Parts: sequence; C-alpha cells; structure tokens
Amino acid sequence: MLETGTRANEITFVAVLSACSHVGMISEGRKHFNSMYEVHGIVPRMEHYACMVDLLGRSGLLVEAMEFINSMPFMADALVWRTLLGAYRVHGNTELGKHSAEMILEQEPDDPAAYILLSNLHASAGQWRDVAKIRKSMKERNFIKEAGYSWIEVENMVHRFHVGDTSHPQAWEIYREMDQLASRIKEMGYIPDTDFVLHDVEEEQKKQFLFQHSEKIAVAYGIISTTPLKPIRIFKNLRVCGDCHTVMKYISMATGTEIVVRDSNRFHHMKNGECSCKDYW
Repeated sequence: MLETGTRANEITFVAVLSACSHVGMISEGRKHFNSMYEVHGIVPRMEHYACMVDLLGRSGLLVEAMEFINSMPFMADALVWRTLLGAYRVHGNTELGKHSAEMILEQEPDDPAAYILLSNLHASAGQWRDVAKIRKSMKERNFIKEAGYSWIEVENMVHRFHVGDTSHPQAWEIYREMDQLASRIKEMGYIPDTDFVLHDVEEEQKKQFLFQHSEKIAVAYGIISTTPLKPIRIFKNLRVCGDCHTVMKYISMATGTEIVVRDSNRFHHMKNGECSCKDYW
C-alpha cells in the first residue's frame, strides 16, 4: 500500500496487527502500532489495543500485556479483557485469568459466557467451592450454559454427536475405533490432560470422560466412515477443548489423515501432527 501510495486507515491496521499476532511478529507489530499516530496520524482505537494485547498474549508475554492494558489512555473494555483471558487460559496463568474474567463481569454482568469462563478457570485449579458459587449465581440469574456438540457430514448426511453420545446406530464401532486410536496415540507420547475435565471426580474417571467429548466421537466416526487418507471435516458449536485438539493432532499423524475442525473461534487444519493455529486459539 505504501509503495502504491494508498493511504492506510484504521481497518488497515487492524488487519496488519492481527496478521503480526497470528505469526508471532512482536517487533513488527510494535513498529506498526507505534507508526499509526507517529507516521500516519491515526489515533489507535480499542480494537487496535486489543490486537496488541493478543500479540503479546500469544507470545507468552503476559505481564507485559497487563502493563500495556494499564498504560492505555482509556479504560479497557470487555473485548480487551477477553483477549487477555484467552492468553491466560492457553498459558495456564489461573490467578491473572480470574482477574480478567472478573473485569469482564464488572463491565458486562449479564454475560453468561464470562461466568462460564470464570467457572472453568476455578475448575481447572480444583477450586470446587468457587465453582459451586458461580454455578449457583448463574442459576439464580437464569443463565443456561449452552450444551456442546459436534457434527460431521458423510455422504450428504449430517451426523451430530453430544458428549458421551451412544445414540448413533454405529456407536459400538465408533467407540471401538476410539479405543484403538487412544492406544496408538498413547504409544506415540500422548498424555491425557485432565485439566479439561471440569468435574470433581477421580483422576481415572477424568481420563474416561475425556474420550467422551463430542469432537473425539465425531473424528472416530469420520475415520471409520470415509475413504482412507480423505480429509475429515468436523464442526463444533463451542471452542474445541485443549485435550481434543491435542488428540486430533496425534490422530492426524498416526493415520495420515488431514483433520479440519471449525469451532466457535476459528478453523483448525491438522496435518502430520501440527495445526494451522499453532496451538493458540
């Protein structure tokens, strides 16, 4: 754009900063952000600050991201705090994650998603009393948590799965395939991440619960129902769980099958054990 003389605007910099964030170009992102006003005379808006928080958070610079928010010339809105919360969730900083969730609730007290995020953070830390308090508060406010489900289209027919679903006519074959896949990927180094089981149960039961997630069921069905090496395309109405994301990467490597997942955040293209999201979503 600069070479052709095209004038950059606010939208241009949202795109540029987002691109820097997704590929981890920290110094480039800082340079473009600083150039907005200094070179182009554009005053950064809330969405530009959110992009910078995302850039720092993706790179694991969580303290710097918080300092950046504190240095903003106006109060950060829920968008910025949600962006930071996503970084804390990925990098495992529960305490600062709670602060972000509480800031979201302070600004949007009727947002059920913020309550769910805060509840999940407490559950991941094993703080079940806090989980109970939040769930009670949600019940009092008549907030309903949306049930997660996944679906896959095979031969022009959509097959939909819920957690622990056994209603499918091929349920027995699906779970047999899942057991076999689990054995294969464990030999390859997969370790179940039970932090994603948000129930107060024993560790072994948590491991069993992990393999009842709807996206895993959908992938297993895709494996037994499609031509070998043909890409499998899964859809999920919520954010894909971290353990399911890891499992699907292993499955792509174990079977040589490309797996494409569209969740509520983005597309994930998994091939040979790697994902297009670079494990940040």
